[in-house]
Amino acid sequence: MESDVTAPIVNDAGFSLLGLLLEADIVVKLVLIILLIASLWSWAVIIEKSFAVSSARRRAKAFEDAFWSGRADDLDRRGPPSGNDAASRIYASISREWSDARRAPEANDHMMMIDRAERSLRAGVDREVGRISNGLGVLATIGSASPFIGLFGTVWGIMNAFLNIAEKQDTSLTNVAGPIAEALFATGLGLVAAIPAVIFYNKFTGDVNRFADQLDTFSQDLLVRLSRRASDLGA
Repeated sequence: MESDVTAPIVNDAGFSLLGLLLEADIVVKLVLIILLIASLWSWAVIIEKSFAVSSARRRAKAFEDAFWSGRADDLDRRGPPSGNDAASRIYASISREWSDARRAPEANDHMMMIDRAERSLRAGVDREVGRISNGLGVLATIGSASPFIGLFGTVWGIMNAFLNIAEKQDTSLTNVAGPIAEALFATGLGLVAAIPAVIFYNKFTGDVNRFADQLDTFSQDLLVRLSRRASDLGA
């Protein structure tokens, strides 16, 4: 008799997250799957951005060091040193703009040349910052939406628990444990998806802002050098 009573208890104790997911209500199951995909997606973006941002800053710094040491300073050359980094692309763009401006009919208007160079530098910096910022919107969306998606799953799971109570007229834990567990799991998974996304979004936003300041400083230094070059040409 004892074995007949304890057998169901052992079976009920065989709880697992996978079993919870498989036995969950279809709505809660969809919520959990969405949150799982969001979490995996955010971690993919986090890993990619961790390498991309640090690599971009390192390569840009290396090019700047080469530039100021004189190994890359030749604004009058049509084909500036090429490289797979933001600073070298900005330098290539401004070198082409400078060469085109010098060959233009209004080449004697040095203020116009400097104005063209400044617009080119600003566009180049904005383009590079936009390139490195690509994907941060995903983290912002996941970080802000995941808790509410999890909350929806929580509300749905609790609603199912009350429906079980009303259907069976029994308030024992056996009738409500499953739906409540699903509800709490949806809340937890929503936070698991949201917290890393918010943390790394803030981190990468700060990194991108510092990267933008680095490029902006470099572009301003280039503009000063171009102004000096234009003054020498007009002298």
